[in-house]
Amino acid sequence: MLPTVLDGFGRTRFATALLDGLPEPGHALRLGGLPGSSAAVMIAWLARERPNELLVVMAPTPAEAERWLADLGHLTSLPAALYPQREALGEEEPHLEIAGERTETLAALVSGELRLLVTTARAMAEKTAIPEALSALRLGLTVGTDERLVGVVERLNAMGYAKVPTVTEVAQYSVRGGIVDLYGFGMAQPVRCEWWGDTLVSLRSFDLTTQRSGEEFKSVTALPVRVDRSTIELGAGPSVRRPLLDLLPAGSLLIEESATANLEEVSRAWREAAHHLDVARRLGEDVPTRDALFVEPEVWRSLVEPFRRLSVRDDVVDLQAGFLPPEKIDRDIRRLRTLLDSDPPALVLCDNEGQLERLTELLDDPGGRPTRASLAVGALDGGFVMPTLRVLTDHEIFRRARRLRRPRRYRQAAPTLATGTLAKGDYVVHLDHGIGIYRGIDTISVEGGVIEVAVIEYEGGDRLHVPLYRLDQIERYRSASDSADETPPKLHRLGNPSWKKIREKTQQAIHQMAAELLDLYARRQISAGFACPPDTRWQRELESSFLYEDTPDQRKATDDVKRDMERPTPMDRLLVGDVGYGKTEIAVRAAFKAVQGGKQVAMLVPTTILAEQHGRTFSERLADFPVRIEVLSRFRTVKEQKAALADLAAGSIDIVIGTHRLLSKDVAFKDLGLLIVDEEHRFGVKHKERLKELRLSVHILTLTATPIPRTLHMSLAGLRDLTLIETAPRDRSPILTFVEPWDDGLLEEAFARELDRGGQVFMVHNRIETIDTIAARVRSLAPRARVAVGHGQTPGEELEAVMRRFVTGDVDILVSTMIVESGLDVPNANTMVVHDAHRFGLAQLYQLRGRVGRSHRRAYCYLLTPDLIDLEAEERLRVLEHHT
Repeated sequence: MLPTVLDGFGRTRFATALLDGLPEPGHALRLGGLPGSSAAVMIAWLARERPNELLVVMAPTPAEAERWLADLGHLTSLPAALYPQREALGEEEPHLEIAGERTETLAALVSGELRLLVTTARAMAEKTAIPEALSALRLGLTVGTDERLVGVVERLNAMGYAKVPTVTEVAQYSVRGGIVDLYGFGMAQPVRCEWWGDTLVSLRSFDLTTQRSGEEFKSVTALPVRVDRSTIELGAGPSVRRPLLDLLPAGSLLIEESATANLEEVSRAWREAAHHLDVARRLGEDVPTRDALFVEPEVWRSLVEPFRRLSVRDDVVDLQAGFLPPEKIDRDIRRLRTLLDSDPPALVLCDNEGQLERLTELLDDPGGRPTRASLAVGALDGGFVMPTLRVLTDHEIFRRARRLRRPRRYRQAAPTLATGTLAKGDYVVHLDHGIGIYRGIDTISVEGGVIEVAVIEYEGGDRLHVPLYRLDQIERYRSASDSADETPPKLHRLGNPSWKKIREKTQQAIHQMAAELLDLYARRQISAGFACPPDTRWQRELESSFLYEDTPDQRKATDDVKRDMERPTPMDRLLVGDVGYGKTEIAVRAAFKAVQGGKQVAMLVPTTILAEQHGRTFSERLADFPVRIEVLSRFRTVKEQKAALADLAAGSIDIVIGTHRLLSKDVAFKDLGLLIVDEEHRFGVKHKERLKELRLSVHILTLTATPIPRTLHMSLAGLRDLTLIETAPRDRSPILTFVEPWDDGLLEEAFARELDRGGQVFMVHNRIETIDTIAARVRSLAPRARVAVGHGQTPGEELEAVMRRFVTGDVDILVSTMIVESGLDVPNANTMVVHDAHRFGLAQLYQLRGRVGRSHRRAYCYLLTPDLIDLEAEERLRVLEHHT
């Protein structure tokens, strides 16, 4: 909350005039002079001053709606919600984050709880089932009431909930005897409901990962998963669909950025819906009519006109706010101090505590006189200057892009044995009894109570019941090759001594390996290394300025790497983490620590695109510190490379990022202290021989999402230190993967869905000679998209420009070869199409798919193949399709 900003707005003449001049129903007031986030400040202030009114912000695109919601969330604590537009028109199951947010916002709107509603023009035109049906679909549970368990289960099925053995995410429930675990829309956390006969005797929260119960509740309410399709099943009457505009109170105040842009969006959605639905029907889907999903643009306009409307940032100005955009400082601290000490008083908003400490240190006068400006932790999209207050943001002062990343709405279980990594029929190994077959979770009675057990079947049909609190004794069976067509392992018999003999033989092999390890560590101990100094204040500031919350695994990886670097023996650590799990941030922190110790850092990457991406990331993260970063790649001219190599040898370059060019004989360092290798499996034997020359004298950090077997074996055996990052970022969305033949209708729908939500698309075709033909087909399937082509033979400057335009959002669909396999971080791109996917290896497909799903939005990956492919390729594709 930023009450100071709202108070400053309230003291302006414009605020007084605005209250007196608010339009009557059926009229619009156009406002200008509202730069940065000042329009959001105006809305938050109006909501505070008009406590009995609903204010509705109608943005033209989903991205703009999310920006409005983020600003309003920081400015006021009044109840605010987003009503997102649908992501699909066909029968495809809705993204649970989207469906849940729509249902919860609708319920809050009907109950009168909302004060601020943010949505898009298209969402306002979409029809939904009449909200009165929510009363029939709502499931309320209260401790002590008589509510038959069978009836509750029937209602949950009708409401669209999925019955599962173990609840791991929202919209699921499970039944075990007289216990129902439920995680529903409208619930802050999952709840365990316990019955005694027909009486509900207990409601307790539980942890999705450990499945352990927590605090008690008196009552809970679950909202339906499928509002539109369930009303008739529950006898709620005909499923009448109406647009959201019909559901707004008559006295609501509508705020639009541009009435013209909103009408254009609604008109475009109406035009394209008919085509999209026709494509869905041709694909065999049972879809409703266009009239059942949308109102016509003219009807939409007639529904908007009766409301009171404010139009901000339009060209026509009836009431001029007169606020100014913030002055550009260009990182000149003296000019910034002078500006902040002048009138009007200044408030500088910092993204986090680390940035606040850093800016306070910079702004305080060298003579000890503190700045007159106020500094606070808070995040607004853009600054502005009012007569009463100057509001600046640290990301604008330091020319940093502000990336919005909304946290996920619902929790999800961490991947553990108890919550889904095992499927019925999988082979497992018990520490004391050997190999058996996992038969699922069951409940058994013990001393008058009920406990949950994992059931394992052994040779002869004998079954072992393992209590869930002893699951640490069970491991999924993995062979040396772990391929799908391998002969199944031989089951052990309970009580047979054969398993004991196998364990003893394995222990002897481990002792032999330990002797080899001792020899290796002895040689590493006598190698001369460099011990980095302990963390400095700058190191802590860098880590605290990370825009996102560290996952537990990221924190552990950071500690592991820094601890290794502070030792005198050279570090050799392998960091394994899924694509998008935060390995690069660990590398940035390690590099900065080495630089502060007076050492140089080299980062070796397999592709030019990845080198450029890392160059941008390192430069942005270290922009506030005196660190010089250079990139060596084919995007640099020969003259630029020679100058960089001379500076590198002289020691004036702190961090150099490059491809295998870094391993050339003419590359010399003055004092190399850390080598970071990204995706080691992409380098050949000669390159690795050059790396071996460096291994005994400098710290080595290897990053990978798909380690080669030898590298992984060395790490697991202890020859190299290993850190795993297994925890996904909080807002990471699963990737829906489909293996399909090329179908124009399917691709047309996929492109349109992504473009409708303001997103971008990767189209991968790995043949340069035919890539322009594919690009032409893409343009015909997505005529309104901005399409660009990039491949390895594209001239350096042209390729760099294409990639930069895609990263900045100026290109909607990028048609490229495998050059985008790793490196490009475009959270707004969440659809990927891979043509001839059967020609790619599993690691390549895994890396490619990792380019999407890097935000809170649902991600889609289409692997296009001919109808007939070999069994090995089909197996690779099915593995990816199964593991999302």
